[in-house]
Amino acid sequence: MENLKEIRFRISSVTSTRQITNAMKMVSAAKLRKAQDIIIQMRPYANKLQEIFTNICKSLDYKDINVYEQIREVNKVLVIVITSNKGLCGAFNLNAVRKAAELADEKYSEQLKSGNVDFITIGKKGHDLLKSRNYNIVDTKNELFDHLSFDSVKPVIEAIMESFVDKQYDKIELIYNHFKNAAVQILIGEQFLPIVVKDVEDSSTVELDYIFEPSKQYIVKELIPETLKIQFYKALLDSNAAEYGARMTAMHKATDNATELISELRLNYNKVRQASITDEILEIISGAEALKG
Repeated sequence: MENLKEIRFRISSVTSTRQITNAMKMVSAAKLRKAQDIIIQMRPYANKLQEIFTNICKSLDYKDINVYEQIREVNKVLVIVITSNKGLCGAFNLNAVRKAAELADEKYSEQLKSGNVDFITIGKKGHDLLKSRNYNIVDTKNELFDHLSFDSVKPVIEAIMESFVDKQYDKIELIYNHFKNAAVQILIGEQFLPIVVKDVEDSSTVELDYIFEPSKQYIVKELIPETLKIQFYKALLDSNAAEYGARMTAMHKATDNATELISELRLNYNKVRQASITDEILEIISGAEALKG
């Protein structure tokens, strides 16, 4: 049985841990509110731009002018994995890395065997996990989350898009966590390039007949790169908000677990203390009885 000193030390240690996790929960909650506001404001613009892009692509045979839609034989693949720079956010990072590894090992197994699957990591944790599994990481952009803005992200997106245009890669995949709410993050794996024009499932959606100025060709050439950049930037904002949500949830659970453990330790402490007092009383009584005898 543990002695009272050991139990007091454990209670003190767990109490300190609870203070840390509670503080981290409150910090994450404050950062989450800001990140959540940004992604919520961003989504209407990104979704509307995607809607316009889809409608235009349906009304125009644009394949001859759209280098980002060219479908080629898949010889070399680039997988972009967005995680976080810090841990203590549950399975947030591990799930993204598992998705990336599953994609490489199953969907692109032949290319992987030939050494033709490369990774770009955005987030230190994803880089460390993929590196430990010996995947080929060609670049890291961990600094993007230090000052996340469209201006800082734009050169990175343009370089990735250029690598597809120059035929360095035949397919580019994107993996990130979509922010639904503070407690729910949805892992997304989608093809970034070549572009896949999705059919609109909602039958109530009206296809608009746009008036183009100066021309359809010019608008498409300008719209496609802009849409790609916005969608990529939105994925980063989604992942950023999802990270804070995951960390807040993880720290909330850790704080609750610490509180429960402290209650159990205090109960155990009282039991040991009571047993110790009982033993002392028995010793005194036994000594008194021995003196009488």
